[in-house]
Amino acid sequence: MSEFKLYSSAFGEGEEIPVKYTCEGEDVSPPLMWRGVPEGAQSLVLIVDDPDAPDPAAPRMTWVHWLIYNLPARDGGLPEAVSEAELPDGALLGINDFHRTRYGGPCPPIGRHRYFFKLYALDKVLPDLRQPDKPRLLREMEGHVLAETHLMGTYQKKRR
Repeated sequence: MSEFKLYSSAFGEGEEIPVKYTCEGEDVSPPLMWRGVPEGAQSLVLIVDDPDAPDPAAPRMTWVHWLIYNLPARDGGLPEAVSEAELPDGALLGINDFHRTRYGGPCPPIGRHRYFFKLYALDKVLPDLRQPDKPRLLREMEGHVLAETHLMGTYQKKRR
């Protein structure tokens, strides 16, 4: 079986996230693909967050940009600028730190931040959690993670 891997055609591991996917661009989600979903997985969870908020020199919190759970447990992906209506059947959204369910792109107030696109394979399908925040989603996932992978991109604002 192949390694559980998350990747994007828009940027590679450790590379800069293109402006298009940030608050300075179109603020749409980048295309994401994954492969090597482990046997026994029943669903996938995607969490996108920034551990460098608000300032990478003195981080105080992890800012959550996007939460999707109950993605189908098979190799696949999400297209660029995916809308809620375009999500696979059964996939549900959580609430991010922008207080919305849609993707919120990088928008760092200062410095170059790291953005982690984390994909988890679970041994169960989660119940409808009615737009959970990240702590609630993580609690529901506890003890059910079979594998995880991530893709990290960076971003620093172009305009001041």
